Amino acid sequence: MFEKIRKKGFQIRALHHAEAILKHDMPDAAEEIEAVLLDVSVPIEELVRGGGGEGLVTQRIRRSFSGNHKWKKHVFEIKKIVDGEQKESVSREIDHVKVFPGGTIALEIEWNNKDPFYDRDLENFKRLHAEGAISIGGLITRGKSLQDALQDYLEEFAVKHDIDSVEKLLPYYTPTPRQAGLYEKAAKIKGSFAKGWAYVFFKDKYGQSTTHWRKLEDRMNRGVGNPCPLLLIGLPKEVISL
Repeated sequence: MFEKIRKKGFQIRALHHAEAILKHDMPDAAEEIEAVLLDVSVPIEELVRGGGGEGLVTQRIRRSFSGNHKWKKHVFEIKKIVDGEQKESVSREIDHVKVFPGGTIALEIEWNNKDPFYDRDLENFKRLHAEGAISIGGLITRGKSLQDALQDYLEEFAVKHDIDSVEKLLPYYTPTPRQAGLYEKAAKIKGSFAKGWAYVFFKDKYGQSTTHWRKLEDRMNRGVGNPCPLLLIGLPKEVISL
């Protein structure tokens, strides 16, 4: 299962029998997920423009799921009724939900959020699974190889486009005075503007407190989301086009 994207470097982790459920009950779901991810391509320039670009990445993947395969945003409403009287009502919004003959999958894309969003997503999956609303919860995020390579890719972009000053960033975005000062300071320490800018930009936009594979694994190791069947997918460095 998922052999095509595994060969392209995608990280796949299935927990609590998620892979068996997909294989035996919802093979169409696995095929659709793989079809979407095989087409993912992220131009490095897109990550620079607008100071990050995570919206464009997420929107493109989202459109593929919703437009091509009809995975829709859905608000689950859970009500507690005692003797005909409603005592409690809780809603859970999930960005991508699809009902298959063998079950229902809820899927979230966390390209570049603050890492506590993982806790929100996993707790939502846990609650919805406990209530019988979903069969599997899925998360797509930046994989380890992508996270590890991104700073070098940013530096390569700067060198390729001869970005050796704050002024040469202006065609892509306008740094704040604080950012400009940090870039220049880092350039002196690192020995070149490209190295200094890439270091600061990466740390600011894609640093350790954002959503990437290691932060997700931290949650898995702590058992967040148990016992909901989970499908976790990490986008590899190979999706970046330089």
